[in-house]
Amino acid sequence: MSLHISTDVGGTFTDLVLYDYDPKTLRGELRELKVDTTPPNFERGVLDAIARCGADLSQVALLAHGTTVVINALTERRGARTALVTTRGFRDVLEIGRGNRPDLFNLNFTKPVPFVERYLRAEVTERMTHLGKLQTPVVMSELDEIAENFRKEGVEAIAVCCLHAYRNPENEKTIADTLRRLLPGVPVVASHEISREWREYERSNTTVVSAFVSPVVRKYVGALRAALDQQEFSGNLYLMQSNGGMTSSEGAIANPVSMVESGPASGMIAAQALGQLIGEANLIALDVGGTTAKCTLIHNGHLSVTTEYHIERTAKHPGYPIQTAVIELVEIGQGGGSIASVDAGGRLQVGPQSAGASPGPVAYGRGGTRPTTTDANLLLGRIDAAHFLGGQVTPDLKSVRESFARLGEPLGLGEIEAAQGVLRLANANMVNALKLVSTNKGYDPRDFTLMAFGGGGALHALELAEELHIPRVIIPTHAAVFSAWGMLLTDIRRDYTMTDLRALAPGVEAALRCTYAAMEEQARNDFASQAMNQAELRFAHYADLRYLGQEHTVKVPVDLSALDSGQGISTIIDRFHADHETRYTYRLPDAGVEVVNFHLVASVHIVKPKPQLRQAGVGRIEDAYLGTRGVFFEHDGSLDVAIYDNNKLEPGMNVIGPAIIQDASSSVVLPPRHKLSVDSYGNLIIDLQSAPPPEVA
Repeated sequence: MSLHISTDVGGTFTDLVLYDYDPKTLRGELRELKVDTTPPNFERGVLDAIARCGADLSQVALLAHGTTVVINALTERRGARTALVTTRGFRDVLEIGRGNRPDLFNLNFTKPVPFVERYLRAEVTERMTHLGKLQTPVVMSELDEIAENFRKEGVEAIAVCCLHAYRNPENEKTIADTLRRLLPGVPVVASHEISREWREYERSNTTVVSAFVSPVVRKYVGALRAALDQQEFSGNLYLMQSNGGMTSSEGAIANPVSMVESGPASGMIAAQALGQLIGEANLIALDVGGTTAKCTLIHNGHLSVTTEYHIERTAKHPGYPIQTAVIELVEIGQGGGSIASVDAGGRLQVGPQSAGASPGPVAYGRGGTRPTTTDANLLLGRIDAAHFLGGQVTPDLKSVRESFARLGEPLGLGEIEAAQGVLRLANANMVNALKLVSTNKGYDPRDFTLMAFGGGGALHALELAEELHIPRVIIPTHAAVFSAWGMLLTDIRRDYTMTDLRALAPGVEAALRCTYAAMEEQARNDFASQAMNQAELRFAHYADLRYLGQEHTVKVPVDLSALDSGQGISTIIDRFHADHETRYTYRLPDAGVEVVNFHLVASVHIVKPKPQLRQAGVGRIEDAYLGTRGVFFEHDGSLDVAIYDNNKLEPGMNVIGPAIIQDASSSVVLPPRHKLSVDSYGNLIIDLQSAPPPEVA
């Protein structure tokens, strides 16, 4: 047998999935568990989970790890003291930013504060043209003074971003290599090592952010590696990236910003894989954890990857752009630990602040006093108080009631009404997020199935589907640890993107092949430097296209083998027209089309678990019956409903709502009229009835 383990460190819980399989048949046992996340020493929570599952690390062949260390360091500003070196005359690119602020008429608007203060932004005399031709070599004498100044200021990381280095990084590479020699021990991150796309502000900010978190990631990966080595772990350690692939620990240190959305990406990969297995090609995937809710759209089995990503972007704040490959998702501060409060204007709000694992929701009894979404679900009967957190914790219901009484007092609401308001607002926030990945991008939610996972996904999924008229909901097996399970379905992957504007017209085929060939060669060198077998490399090719004169682009796949047939260019253009119309509602068939970015995906296959079919036994639905209790439904009010044990449901069994289907780590809230069935893999499939719910008095 062989052991693979995945661990997903979230803001509240650390999830683990163990896959013990036969290398010949790839069939084996899956085990799962949750433990509390242990900030700031996150690796301790990982080791706690491994110890509790009883695994011998010396026998583990692969450990896949997802972490929030990068996004936490950015949002909490716990990175390194960072400096920037750039082309003379461009030190203020970070300050100038973009003019496309979201809150256009806000007279009190303030720009985002750069991650590097102005006195730590140094200029070097050098210049590369926009065509990548050397205009002015680097004046090397300036670097000695810059390095000495950085040493005096206690700089801990340096970002190097020169004008037009995406076309030709010669000058930038010279500066970076020199600074590494002059300041040994100080991480130096050059933009061409992180992004080869144009747009100076976005590329500069990406490089700065990567340098900002570089020492944090280096320290974290080093601590994790050391802790694993102490337990004689000799297998492969891989870290989850935002692009839906994994990288080695060396790759994570070299490109730390690639892990900015490490955890959420794996859940979306799992949703895509499960959808392919059960024949659901159109999915809206929703991951509701303890701190945040994340969602994405899967169309025709395809997950979109974008480099137009922002952190801290809101309706009033433009956020910070990061040019790294990220699965196109929306993330909001809405999870089980999201704190409910009344703002200065007397309005109820839920999140984005979270109670985390410590003190956690009020029900945990660890000192929390501010009610959360989990507390609301508990008070309203949607979570079983008798088996709270799998029976490991007796919830402090008295404190929960008192916290909602305090919350409702300024609103003139009782404790139950306040909890109902928290639930309704939490659902409304998640509905808005689901709209951002569907209707706002030209897709009708009624054409999709909602797949909900995470510890809180099943608590809210059915009512969200009712609101958006989504006809079917899937609650997958292992829903509470679905993101960790997804890491075991992930390949090693790296994305390469390079800006090279050229018209897409007959005769350009050779140039396209040449550009992709150069990118493939770079990928082979990178994977070889990380001791990975180049013979196992697989490539997928994409291009970011636009109509001539446009600003935005649409990513389409490129079939290199079709380019030789004479029909390759027309096929690419036809696909672009169709995708552009879906996204922006129109097409321009007579307009010219041009390539903006070349995108190469390089990957190496990893052995993946095969989902096991469940055999239908002789059990009856009555065997899963646990009793009844009062439960609040957003659209139907409070009802006495039947409670079922999810672990005793077998393929072919059916449940008609209203009902609750629960296990140790999740609870499915099934509103009236809807039908739940168990498929052959143990997934819960709910078909929603089209009749609208009755009005609640």
